[in-house]
Amino acid sequence: MASLGLRHDQEFSVSAGLDLARVSIVHGATAEVIATTPDGTEYSATVSFAGHVASVPVAGDWVGVSPAQIQEVTQRYSALCRPDPSGRDVQVLAANIDIVLLVVPINRGLNIRMLERFAIMGFQSGARPIVVLSKVDDADDIDARIEEAEQTVPGVAIMTTSSKSGHGIDQLAGLLHQGVTAVMLGASGAGKTSLLNALEGSDEVTRTVGRSGEGRHATTTRKLYRLKAGGVLLDIPGIRLLDLLIGQEGLDETFADITSLAEGCRFSDCKHSGDSGCAVEAAVASGELRAQRLENWRLIQNEMALKEQRRLADERAAKRRRRRSDD
Repeated sequence: MASLGLRHDQEFSVSAGLDLARVSIVHGATAEVIATTPDGTEYSATVSFAGHVASVPVAGDWVGVSPAQIQEVTQRYSALCRPDPSGRDVQVLAANIDIVLLVVPINRGLNIRMLERFAIMGFQSGARPIVVLSKVDDADDIDARIEEAEQTVPGVAIMTTSSKSGHGIDQLAGLLHQGVTAVMLGASGAGKTSLLNALEGSDEVTRTVGRSGEGRHATTTRKLYRLKAGGVLLDIPGIRLLDLLIGQEGLDETFADITSLAEGCRFSDCKHSGDSGCAVEAAVASGELRAQRLENWRLIQNEMALKEQRRLADERAAKRRRRRSDD
């Protein structure tokens, strides 16, 4: 199962009589899986979900399958998530990933707000985020964009790529060796599908498109690809800023510079907004920290607070509805 992203130090166990499989793509109530029998024979199948399966499988899940059904979903060690379209739940986009490639184009400058939020989502997944600055063939002052990215996500590895010229493709492929599962996270139009084609030396993903052109530059499903480099890549649809799931852990990792400075604040619950003895605001005053960096942190904190207020309001409304129905 190494060609499906299983590392030598990993083991996913399923019940006796079931074959271990990895989900490639989900189509509503069915999924395509790649499975291995006890004697090592690999096969692909389209299967349904048994009614007792606790969680809906997604691309990247390791599952136990009978000939026609997914009977078990193994515990995920990482998961890339976004808010459910309903706004009341979380939708898992990809499971059991090792690397999240944050694909951000720089042909029109660097969208810092987007990169910050993608980084939060990447850290929140439990996988390792890596920044991929794409479309460098059409970008100006690349060194300045790299410096901006380094300041935006300190400590995160940064790569530059061009699917047109091939710049950075070999370096990217070197990360995606056997036993590694990666996912590309980016907005529509960031060049994710083109990067996938460049990695594989093929235009297969975008070539088979209908005359209408639908999907030509956009992924609409979540699918697992086995790469020539030996690793596995989960291709997911483009993400909008409104789709992002923001958590405190991911925020602290993305704004590691502010998190570190905050250890010197007088109060442990310092809001870095006029609080007495605030080390973060002192760093801004001295020029150690950019004022815009702190402002961006505040905006995201406020966004998190508003979402939490809405969640609590929804919970209270649901409780009132249940009480009325019980009366």
